[in-house]
Amino acid sequence: MTTTTYHVTGMTCGHCEGAITREVGQVAGVQRIEVSATTGILAVTSAGELDDAAVLAAVEEAGYTGVRA
Repeated sequence: MTTTTYHVTGMTCGHCEGAITREVGQVAGVQRIEVSATTGILAVTSAGELDDAAVLAAVEEAGYTGVRA
């Protein structure tokens, strides 16, 4: 298992966390998601190679901006 961390801007509440969790959860290979509006951190655990572009596209689809930490 590998965990990749991203900084996400624009999150302010639990609804924001839920939106990101739903979108990122659809990315192939994602096993676990931890997201915090308080810290602006998204941690994604995957079984193998994780497609950064797909994760960041999912974050954008949810309405936020992200970069790999």
